[in-house]
Amino acid sequence: MSIDPTDLVTEQPASAYPKPSAVLELLKPITWFPPMWAFACGVVSSGVPLLQNWYIILAGMILAGPLVCAMSQAINDWHDRHVDAINEPDRPIPSGRIPGKWGLYIAGIWTVLSLLVAATLGPWVMVATIAGLILAWAYSAPPFRLKRNGWLGNAACGFSYESLSWITGAAAMLGGSLPPTQVLILAILYGAGAHGIMTLNDFKAIKGDSEMGINSLPVLLGPERAALVASAIMALPQMAVIGLLASWQQYIEAGIVTLLLMAQLLMMKRLVRDPIKDAYWYSGFGVPLYVLGMMASAVAVRIFAAT
Repeated sequence: MSIDPTDLVTEQPASAYPKPSAVLELLKPITWFPPMWAFACGVVSSGVPLLQNWYIILAGMILAGPLVCAMSQAINDWHDRHVDAINEPDRPIPSGRIPGKWGLYIAGIWTVLSLLVAATLGPWVMVATIAGLILAWAYSAPPFRLKRNGWLGNAACGFSYESLSWITGAAAMLGGSLPPTQVLILAILYGAGAHGIMTLNDFKAIKGDSEMGINSLPVLLGPERAALVASAIMALPQMAVIGLLASWQQYIEAGIVTLLLMAQLLMMKRLVRDPIKDAYWYSGFGVPLYVLGMMASAVAVRIFAAT
């Protein structure tokens, strides 16, 4: 039996405007951490003094998290409102706490605000921000709707959340200049690994994704195979990072990333056995080790640039 998506969204309330609490919930502050952390890694890896550039760091953090990332959450929830009505009907849009088309309006307003802030931080920051905004809209919105394919959608998220945020942080500290090659390589590698992290979010939505035609990796490959693929995607770029850090003679940081990866590999054994049950657990305990490795690598690049 076919499903009419319009039947899945609850009736909108009488209020014409959303409450601030509902807007904040729509923008999902808990999701701002990954791009803000990646931006901080970019800041550290730039080699530029930190304290005297605090205002640039503050503006960039706001750009990465409360603006660009928050916008991506709003546009995603707007275009996912029919799926969320199945998986999570209490979310702000399907529940009616964000009435009418306000989910779309908020995404548009936040897009403009992101561009205005990016324009103050230099040309390469602006380029990275535009790329991130394009990926965010393409991920969620027709005609591209990259999230319908787990390979493309997760790649867009990983590159936007991690690689572009890292590059933005370094470029902002360098006065808008393009960061050094070593910084770009690390940013791209950690963005590639984040593809696997994005897959962790898909295990909880298998039922709704299947019904709505969203081919996440758990839907395409099955839960166990998807967990195995996600684990490999998270681990392989970190192995490459370890090799690079060693080649740059940053042995302490290479050792730190190695230990962090070994701990992740042990956790991945549990994840692969029952990913539907343990994906959330791995997100809470395995992913923090991944992001700690990002900062250790950023410190290594900073030291390498100074020698």
